[in-house]
Amino acid sequence: MFRKKKKEPSHIFDPSNQKAVIKCSICTGEQVAGFKDIHTGKFDEVMLIRNDRDLDVFKKAYGVVDVTKEY
Repeated sequence: MFRKKKKEPSHIFDPSNQKAVIKCSICTGEQVAGFKDIHTGKFDEVMLIRNDRDLDVFKKAYGVVDVTKEY
């Protein structure tokens, strides 16, 4: 009767202008995945990463292979 709707990725990843980045807080250890513009350095936050499973979901949703960490 009621089905769970599949979520579409809300952000469009453009590998020619953006790179996948995980921003890590040194103090709290919080990690946020998103995309950083190569030219301007602007970071677009996409989702909170709590464990490896969340990271795998992020990679699958956007077709990302390499993710760099920034502190």
